[in-house]
Amino acid sequence: MKINLHLQTVTINLNMEERLMETREASKASSLLDRSVGFLKAIGIPVHFRPIATDCFLPGISIVNGEIVVDMEKLKYPGDILHEAGHIAVVPAIERSTLNEHAIGQREQRDAEEMMAIAWSYAACVYLDIDASFVFHEGGYKVGGSQIADNFKKGNYFGVPMLQWVGMALEKKNEEEPYKPVYPAMLQWLRN
Repeated sequence: MKINLHLQTVTINLNMEERLMETREASKASSLLDRSVGFLKAIGIPVHFRPIATDCFLPGISIVNGEIVVDMEKLKYPGDILHEAGHIAVVPAIERSTLNEHAIGQREQRDAEEMMAIAWSYAACVYLDIDASFVFHEGGYKVGGSQIADNFKKGNYFGVPMLQWVGMALEKKNEEEPYKPVYPAMLQWLRN
């Protein structure tokens, strides 16, 4: 009887600790989402919070007319907001307002834009001082998020030459303009 009561107490304590850890993780994710949203709005990418009636490519996040829509009830990975913002940021400004989640896959430069969006979202993590696992989680990137984050942390980038080609970042120091920062710093957050 005494042992059984002790085991119940241990089980209850473990359940409470698990719930407390889940609450802390949810609070941390919410704080990082708030920081990300503030950044996106500051650079000119609108973010709206409202229900999304249809299924989305990424749970709870959609791109509508070049703007991000977040359904907090369906949102599974808050860091996805930075990746989706990367898609908006790397398309030419004149095309940005027509972008939606379905059009992304139909774009002529979709593969290059996907690589640029990944590089852009990593640069955003660095700029915001957010661990890259916020964006590059195991639920995305065909379960290869941590490998992408690890490679980028080691300086093994991809997508950066294309960011340089469109004038958004420098892959390496430019001798003519040595004061300009190199990636993961960005020269501009939105493509002209």
